[in-house]
Amino acid sequence: MKKPKKILLPVGIAVLILVVVGLILSAVFLDDIVKKGVETVGPLITKVPVTLNEVHIGLVTGSAKAKGLVVGNPAGYKTPSAISVGLAEVGVFPFSVLSDKIIIRSVHVISPEISFEGNPLGKNNLGDIMENVNAMAKSGGPPSANKTKTEAKPAKRIQVDDFLISGAKVHVALTGMGGREMTLTLPDIHLTNLGTSGDGLTPTDLTRTVMSAITAATVKAVASAATDLGKGVENLGKGAGSVAGTNLNKITKGIGHLFGK
Repeated sequence: MKKPKKILLPVGIAVLILVVVGLILSAVFLDDIVKKGVETVGPLITKVPVTLNEVHIGLVTGSAKAKGLVVGNPAGYKTPSAISVGLAEVGVFPFSVLSDKIIIRSVHVISPEISFEGNPLGKNNLGDIMENVNAMAKSGGPPSANKTKTEAKPAKRIQVDDFLISGAKVHVALTGMGGREMTLTLPDIHLTNLGTSGDGLTPTDLTRTVMSAITAATVKAVASAATDLGKGVENLGKGAGSVAGTNLNKITKGIGHLFGK
């Protein structure tokens, strides 16, 4: 009767050592795993290049910092990227990463740079990315790596209690305004209780929610600024100034219509 105990003790110690080693290896390589995941899944959802310079994750504290996140532009646009994030801070419940629903306490995206290129009422870079994201959401999201959608396991769901984007700058290049460019500051974009009900959001649905909020806030800011520019350009008189003013009026009237102004 004593023999099994003698056997089980070293086996139990071995298992404990393997678990500890596994946790240590996970902590060491988790940053690289997350970075690779962002750069693999991001382009599948948005259909544009997505890169991340570095990410640091604290398993004990449940905190993370992502630096140098860049969302590229679709083909045909001049600006190299649509969104560039210098720093994003994330707070997560550590043990939730082991469950089917990852619970994120907070996300704070600090001073991102957004490029808006095109026509707010027609073709533009943010609108094209949104179309890509919507199409992917309708198809059920991207499959897991090296697996078909029928073989892949369901993607982990995500809950985000608080999502804040502050200090965003928008660099605008509108078509039909005489080549003028401008830089705008967006008001804070604050989203709460994302995926708190039910099973949570898929990565695709979360991307769609955030991209939709960014696009809407950007178009509203562009509409307001374009209205002021249109008035100024009209005062320049005939010629190129009046042509640009007329085009601006068409754009701003349409945008006002779009948002019920």
